Amino acid sequence: MRELQTAIVPPEPVRELAATLERAGYEAWCVGGAVRDALLGYAHLDWDLATSARPNEVRKVFRRTVPVGVEFGTVGVFDRDGRMHEVTTFRRDVRTDGRHAEVEFGVSLDDDLARRDFTINAIAYSPSRGELRDPYGGREDLKRGVVRAVGKPRERMKEDRLRALRGLRFAGRFGFTIDDETWRAIAESSPHLGRLSRERVKQEIEKTVDQVPLPSLTFRMWRDAGAFATLVPELARVSDVALGAIDAVLAPGPAGDLAAASDRAKARADQRRFLRLALLFAEPDADDAERTLRALRFSNQQTAQLTHLLRTWRALGAEITSTLTGAERAQAPQIRRWASVAGRPAFALLVRLASARWTAQRARGLTAPSLKATRLLYKDGVRIAYRDPISLADLAIDGDDLVAAGFTPGPELGQILSRLLDAVLEDPSLNTYDALLALARQLKSR
Repeated sequence: MRELQTAIVPPEPVRELAATLERAGYEAWCVGGAVRDALLGYAHLDWDLATSARPNEVRKVFRRTVPVGVEFGTVGVFDRDGRMHEVTTFRRDVRTDGRHAEVEFGVSLDDDLARRDFTINAIAYSPSRGELRDPYGGREDLKRGVVRAVGKPRERMKEDRLRALRGLRFAGRFGFTIDDETWRAIAESSPHLGRLSRERVKQEIEKTVDQVPLPSLTFRMWRDAGAFATLVPELARVSDVALGAIDAVLAPGPAGDLAAASDRAKARADQRRFLRLALLFAEPDADDAERTLRALRFSNQQTAQLTHLLRTWRALGAEITSTLTGAERAQAPQIRRWASVAGRPAFALLVRLASARWTAQRARGLTAPSLKATRLLYKDGVRIAYRDPISLADLAIDGDDLVAAGFTPGPELGQILSRLLDAVLEDPSLNTYDALLALARQLKSR
């Protein structure tokens, strides 16, 4: 059993919003993830309110509002610090198509909590009275570490297919188990997940790699429940090694909360997300991975960067692994060649991807390069990649120089430059204008 916080203390600006609604004659309750996380002892900045006030009444009570989703009862209200909070009218679902619901206002708080997905998210707190409203035993489920649907699990999943993925993410994020009946409903819902938009699926994947300390817990459930088979068939048989490798790229805290991160920490978090995504897609063919990333609506830039790293891993992974298995250190010429294929910006990422894969292999008793060899590869590789010439642009001579020296433009010139790069990768001391010109003339005469 987990120990929960005995007191919930919403931020003062949130308490002020609730008090303003109550002075106007309406109920106001803190609801959702902020209440759940506060009970678990996690910081949460997105405090939302549920109220008996209808959307037009909320907009009259507050001076600064935006119509976030008025048709569903939600108005964005800005607190004194300029942070927006969603204030939503008590509502219940009249009908749903499996993703979007038609709602009815004028109901009670308990009716509103009855339409929520899981018991741990169906808890409300009154800041003015210090009262906790928990009609479905969510607090007890938090103590027990259980994700359980409100009411009948099969009905909850039919109402909104996204709930299946949210339940898997919550279980992984908090290290909870899933109630048996809820798990069966999630598995039964998996063939119907195609109703979800590609953007929503992408968001859930990104939330998992961002928020879940050990994403394998969630992604393994995606696989075992059949969610991958429906949504990302290329990952339907993703291996435990691949999932374990994602875990090796560590998360920034107990719940992956990045809200208060500095710019530098945010940059590290962005790189961690990138690596985790690359590791998730490291086993499918790179062409299949690229098609899938595009289908999931990843940006052209994200897709290009991820695909380049995956293609490089496909091209070099086996060679690097074989070279370092049983050896302590790679030789400098080998590292220069690997860095030349990967490119400077991607080489460190390639080594980190390899390191995560090898960590997962060692954890499962499989043969892989040692931790010492991995660390030396990273240390040597980054130094060499940024110190030594590894690309055509680094050569002390270029095509214009060769043309000026009497060489004929054309394919042969490109082949000579490529041969010059090969020579410099083997011996960087050759990277002078005179040495390369002399070598180019030797190559031309052959």
